[in-house]
Order: sequence, then C-alpha cells, then structure tokens
Amino acid sequence: MSGFRLEAGGRIDRSQPVMFSFDGKSYQGFAGDTLASALLANGVMLFGRSFKYHRPRGLVAAGSEEPNALISVNRGPGRFTPNLRATGIEIHNELNAFSQNRWPSLAMDFGAINDRLGMFFPAGFYNKTFMWPRSFWDKVYEPAIRKMAGLGDAPTAEDPDVYASTYAHCDLLIIGAGPAGIDAALGSMDSNKRIVLVDEQDELGGGALADPALWPWLERSVKALADAPNVTILTRTTAFGYYHDNFIGAVQRLTDHLPEIEDRPREKLWRIRAGEVVLAQGAIERPIVFDGNDTPGVMLSSAAKVYANRYGVAVGKAPALMASHDSGWHDIFALAKAGIGISAIIDIRESVDSALLREADRLGITVYLNHGVVGVHGRHGVSSVDICDYADQRVRRVDADALLMAGGWTPSVHLWSHSKGSLKWRDDLGAYVPDLPNENVHCVGGCSGDWDFGTGAIIDMLPTPKDQSRIKAFVDFQNDVTAKDITLAVREGFRSIEHIKRYTTNGMATDQGKTSNLNGLQIASSALNKPVPDIGLTSFRPPYTPQTFGALAGHAKGALFQPTRTTNIDSWAQAVGAVFELVAQWRRARYFPNPGEDMHAAVNRECVAVRSSLGIFDASTLGKIEVVGPDAAEFLNRMYTNPWKALEPGRCRYGLLLKEDGFITDDGVSARLAPDRFHLTTTTGGAARVLNMMEDYLQTEWPDLDVWLTSTTEQYAVIALQGPNARKVLEPLVQGIDLSPEAFPHMAIREGTICGIKTRLFRVSFTGELGFEINVPTAYGRAIWEQLMAQGAQYDITPYGTEAMHVLRAEKGFIIVGQDTDGTVTPFDAGLDWAVGKKKPDFVGKRSMARPDIVAPGRKQLVGLLTDDPNLVLEEGAQIVADPNQPIPMTMIGHVTSSYWSETFGRSIAMALVAGGHDRTGDTLHIPMPGKTHTAKVTGTVFYDPEGARLHV
Repeated sequence: MSGFRLEAGGRIDRSQPVMFSFDGKSYQGFAGDTLASALLANGVMLFGRSFKYHRPRGLVAAGSEEPNALISVNRGPGRFTPNLRATGIEIHNELNAFSQNRWPSLAMDFGAINDRLGMFFPAGFYNKTFMWPRSFWDKVYEPAIRKMAGLGDAPTAEDPDVYASTYAHCDLLIIGAGPAGIDAALGSMDSNKRIVLVDEQDELGGGALADPALWPWLERSVKALADAPNVTILTRTTAFGYYHDNFIGAVQRLTDHLPEIEDRPREKLWRIRAGEVVLAQGAIERPIVFDGNDTPGVMLSSAAKVYANRYGVAVGKAPALMASHDSGWHDIFALAKAGIGISAIIDIRESVDSALLREADRLGITVYLNHGVVGVHGRHGVSSVDICDYADQRVRRVDADALLMAGGWTPSVHLWSHSKGSLKWRDDLGAYVPDLPNENVHCVGGCSGDWDFGTGAIIDMLPTPKDQSRIKAFVDFQNDVTAKDITLAVREGFRSIEHIKRYTTNGMATDQGKTSNLNGLQIASSALNKPVPDIGLTSFRPPYTPQTFGALAGHAKGALFQPTRTTNIDSWAQAVGAVFELVAQWRRARYFPNPGEDMHAAVNRECVAVRSSLGIFDASTLGKIEVVGPDAAEFLNRMYTNPWKALEPGRCRYGLLLKEDGFITDDGVSARLAPDRFHLTTTTGGAARVLNMMEDYLQTEWPDLDVWLTSTTEQYAVIALQGPNARKVLEPLVQGIDLSPEAFPHMAIREGTICGIKTRLFRVSFTGELGFEINVPTAYGRAIWEQLMAQGAQYDITPYGTEAMHVLRAEKGFIIVGQDTDGTVTPFDAGLDWAVGKKKPDFVGKRSMARPDIVAPGRKQLVGLLTDDPNLVLEEGAQIVADPNQPIPMTMIGHVTSSYWSETFGRSIAMALVAGGHDRTGDTLHIPMPGKTHTAKVTGTVFYDPEGARLHV
C-alpha cells in the first residue's frame, strides 16, 4: 500500500496519472478515479463542513446518495458549479475543485463556533428565537442565519456552456445498469423491442463494479448489449423524474469529465416516453445512528468496499466495522482480502451466522458481539472508538483510523414514488418496498427488496450509557439533524412524519433523505411508541438528484430564452429607424422618429397624422384563430359573452371572453366568413392562452361539438390603414371589393385581392377613425406595405407605432386587456355590459357574474380622468385616494391604468380603476405622486367622438 492507494486492484488505469487540485493544493490520481476516491488515496478525509453546525465532514458513501462531500468545481470563466458530489466527479487533468461552506479555510472554519453553541440551535430554533425585536428579523437575524448556513455559492457569471435536449421513444426503458438491470436488458435483447438502458455512472455494472468475481460476466454482458442494434446505452445519465404515462426525464453529462472544454453540449436533457419501464436502481445502505457518527472517516461499509475493489483505495489502514446487518461482515472480509488490516468487528446483535464468525476468525479479525459504538475520537479523522458491552455496560476503547457502518438497506423507491406507485412496509427489512404500480412499471433487484445481503437487526439508534441530551448522533448528515431533534419534535406535539420532517428538516436536504429517512422514521416510531406505517411516509419528488438549470433549460438561454418573434414588415421598420419594444415575445415598432425627434414629439406627430389624414400600422402580431365546423357558431356562442349565432357572414363582432370566475381574460374583433367558418382575433399576448382555453373547453366540456380550431397568427400579415383618407388609398389597389360605405359598412369583412394578392379585408378601427385591416399571406406583408406607402404618399401617409396606437385607442375609450383590467374586472366594471348577451342561457363565466361579491356595490370600475392641471400626465399605476388628508396608511380606492398626453386635445387624459367609479362622475379624486398630490375629475372613458360618427364615414 502506498499511502491509501492499494498496490493492485480496482478498475482505474494506473498507466494514466491525472493531476488535479482541491482547495488550491495539487494532487495525483488515475484515470477512472472520482474526486472522492482520488482524495482518499491521498489521505484526505476532510471534505466539507456541515450545514448548520459547521462540523468537519468526510465521505459517507460512494455514490449519488453521498450527503456530505459537496464540492464546487470551477471549469473556467462562467463555468462555476456548486454542490456537486465528490463521489460523482470524474477527475481529469487541471480539474479545479473547492470545498464549501467554510471560512477562512476547510481545516479552520470560524463557523464551527456554532457547534459549541449547538444547544441554542435545536430543531425549529428559528421559529422560537429571534422573535424580538420584530424589525430585526429582516435586517439582522435572517441575513446572519443565511450567511452562516448554506452550501455552495451561487454562480454569478453568465454560463457560456451549450445544453442539448432530445425526445426518445422506446418499448422498454431500464433505469439502473447493475446486475438486475443488465439481466433485464439481456432478457429482452432478442425481442424486437426498442430498449434504452440508463445508468448514472460512467460505466455499466452498478454493484458488480465492486465485485471482481463478476467482472468477466460483466464484460461479456456489456459487449452483448453494445452489439445489439435495438439497445441504446446511456451512461453518465441520471433519470431524475418519473412523470405521467411513462414519461421519464433524464440528464446525460457529456463533457464535464473531459479535460478540454470542447465545442459541444455540456449536458443533454432526454425526454423519454416508454411503453414499459423497469426500475433497477438498487438499494442504499443505511447508516447507524450513534454519538460521533459524522466524524470524517465514519462511512458506509459498502462504500469502503467500492473504494477498495473499484478504485484501489483503502479508506483506512486499520478500519473497524459497526454492524447490525450481515452485509457489513462481507464488506469487511472483502477489505481484508484486498490487503487492508481490520481493527475489529462490532455488532449490536448477540449472535450472528456461525459462518461469519468462522470467516472472521480465519482472517484474524477481533469480533465484539452485543456491543455498540458510543463515541468516536478524532476531530478531522477517526483515531479510535469507544464501544460499550451491552451485557455489563462496560466501555472500552478500540484503535481504528476509520469506522464503517452497516445498518441494513433501503430500497431506492424514489422514481417508483414519482410514478405514484404505492408502497408497503416489510418488517423483516425495516423498509418500504414497491407494492401496486400506477404506470406500466415494475421493479427488479435491490429496489424491490430482492437481495441476498443477509439478515440484520432493525434499530433506531445504538443504545448508549451517555446522557442523550448531550450527545450528537446524526440522522440527516447534510441538514445537521440529530436523533434528539426528532424526539424533540415528538415532544413538541408533532405526530405525522411529514410534520416531523418539516420541523426538523430531516430528509429536506439536496439528497432528499436517501440515507436518513428510514432512521428518522424508526426514531419517531420509538418516540411515539407506534409502528412505522402508522406515522406515515414522506414523499419523494423530482429530481432524484439535483440537476443544473442549464440542462433543464436546454437551448432556452440568452437570446433563445424567449425567442424574439418578428413580423414580415419588421425589416422595413428597422430600415427606417423605428424604435422597438417587446410585446409578448414580439418585437414591435414603438414609434418612428424623424431626425431630432424624441419619443413624445414622434408620437404626437403620428397621432395627428392619423386624425387628420392617414396612418399605417403593423398589426400582424394580433392573435388569429380559424374556427371551422358545423357547430362553429354554437361554440363561439358558448365561449363569448355576446350572441354569435345570428351574426351574418360578411359581418364582424367585438367578442369579450371571460374566465370561469366571470373576469375578463381577452377580447378582439372577429368575423364570420361563412356559415361554418370564423376568423377570430385575440390580443397579441393572449393568442396562445385563448387557443388553449378554447381547446380545453372543446375537448373536455363540449366534445360533441363538430368544430376545429387552428392558429393562424403567423399565416397572415395584418396592416391597419387608419384615417380619413384610408378608403382613397385602398380603392385603386383593391380588386373585387366595393369599398363604398353602403356596400362595406363599419364592422364588416370582405374577401378579394389587393395588388393581385388574396386578402381578407376588415373594416374595423382601433383608433376611432375610418379604418381597414388588411390580412394577406405573411410572405406578402412587406410588399403590400410598400405599395400602400407609395400610394399613400400623396396623403402624407405616416407609419405609427404601438405608443401612438395606445394614445389613439385611449382617446376613443377602447380598453387593453391586462392594462385596463387586472384579472378582477368584469364586463360591467369595464363599462362593457353592452357586450353581454342578456338573453343567452349560458356562456363561460355567466354563473360567476351573479355572485354576490361580483354585483356588490363599491367594486373597482373603469372611468376616465382629466387632471385639473391639463399639462400633467399621471403616472400609470399611481394610487388614488378620495381624501388626501386622511391618516396614513391611507385607503387606496383605485389606480391609474392608462395615462397619456393627447395632442388631439392639447392636454393629458387618463383611465383608472376606481371603487364605485361609475357613481363618481364629476367627483374630484386625489393622486399622490412623488413631490405632490394631484387632483383629477372623474369622467367617462370615451374622450373622442363619443357618437362614433368618424367610424362610419
């Protein structure tokens, strides 16, 4: 043995040394090592500090269940990843790793003062302490607690890595490639099934990787699977979640194990839909609860076997075993055969299988039956252990530099629980195992409770002659939960394990209690004097292990996080210098400044042009839905508040859409093209929401209706031509449509051609002027726009943007859903009760409109506001009060929803939601703003052309 590296054995490649660093110090390992095994080989036992008490912590496990050794890795600028398990980090040259949650160093952490003050930090201490003075919580107590407690630092730089994602379908998905999973794959390999085999490690084998006797079988099996054309093998892939209908989420690590950052994705998200799922995730060895069980060097016996047989590393030169289960004996025998000297075997049981005793005797190992560990000596590593003879309570000291725990096994039922499969308790295992499936899934091997690990005693914690209130016997290593925390929760009155979990935080760490849940259940069971099944079971939720945000987001980052959508006319707007804004993913021209103009000057000019002559606006972003079928009119009649069945083909109607609660969710002007066909429009931001809502009703509430819904938002470019001269510009360009007011009245639609291109021409207006909306195939949008600009030059045609559009519609009193409504506004509140069919028997939201609180007086209602100072433009969102002299805090009776300067009127105008607003016309209200409280009179919402004469010219 050289240091802690065994002279021979393991699956590492000793011909390929690897140099890496940990906390700034260089170390050497070999290809095939994890960070955990390589550091152990170099004699490093201290890996981190605990969450609350900042106690020194070392390795407990060798796999993804590891609760202590959480490491940060820096792969270069922007490539800092915290909270990685050392057991899952494959070393490579120039790996740069750091410990966490310590200051100034891992060996000397000032936060360890918390350990000395532990009596002041019991479970739930933050709910009882720091209650006074109340103002200190936000400014003093909580910041201090958050600074002291925690894990790794959150990255601050932008992540430069690329992440991929894909979908996969298979007949059989096998999760876990240990012996049971491999056998399942081999058994189905000769069928015609498409098989996907997933495992989180870098090579297949699971537990077989730590058993050299199985390596020949493993090599043959892996080769057979690799050669099978119908088998896909995904290593370094963690199945993190099991969702409805056999949908599995998995993340594959692609490049983290490589020394060079390649131009390829770091990770890939797999979305797998499987016909059948086999869970072969194995079982997790259970720690034993006793005083000092968190000392670095105290670990699971199965982990020690993995480090010795797979990585060629001894966890100590004279380890001892504390066992309550036969499996630990077999593990310690494996270490002895690998050339590691064994200090002793301590077993809580009074008797064990005679074959185990004979093997221990043959290997020269001292055995202590009916004994238990009651103390561990050493701060940063084990130096010796105290054991108690339970027959006479005599305590003796045993020299050891590591202590292995074998407390039995817990089936890994996390994904089974994700799938909503039920669990049953087995007294012989002291564990829950899968029972009835909810999906087409079954478990094999260790995760089903089917193992040959031997037998053991089921215990909550080791008996000790010490005062229980003065020891620290840890249950949850990561969250620093002790046995006395759980008994305290019971004394506090908590009876359900779900409540005990939340009070103590047992099982709420990033490992989700993989090594702590069953011990916590057993301790609570003893404290309550109830069987474990009677106190319940906590719920496992995705992800099985933490995953990077990058993997889950995939390509959706940076510019692709929310891809910017542009219209066919966008390039023209950019070329002429438009200023843009984002509206529900769409890039829209906000205004078109001339040289020297600011936004206000440009918007004023655009508004005057529309009112006096002609404006042109890109309305392509409006949502569009084609509703087709014999029952199309009936469907819309049920969805919208107003009647639709009597609407004649060729006519348009304003539609108001409510949610089931009776509140406005969208609106738009829609047209009937034929008895069985409608062209609906929605708000720009509401397109997807409205389509989803309609599909939901069509498929779940009214599946008998013969109707099809198709999104056509991107199929049509829409150009709004608005102003007194709009008809004059269109007349020479349109064919097959009579544009006269008698033949083509307001709120009508006609189909024909414009410049030889098919068009659906609406006569509608969102400005209060004569208006047309020209719908043409998207590819022709810019060409038609340019033709209109050329034809309209004689009328000084002016492109206008969304800012002028807002002003023009507000002058006319047209609402914008989401701005003049807030999710609690009814049609009556908005002054749109005229759009509600009084004789309709039903529509979505109708019943809710009769609720007492909906018809009660004092509801916030939409009104107009005119400030006493005509030059003052109120702030949108500004609160409104009735009496500015009332005591603080004042009673706010509403807020400003829309506020603009109107060049048409030469003054400001505003709209607001005000309590009892419809009864306040003529009242003066007060609007506190920075520096001064302003006054405004309540008016109607229609400021411009209230008779609507200009719409009908």
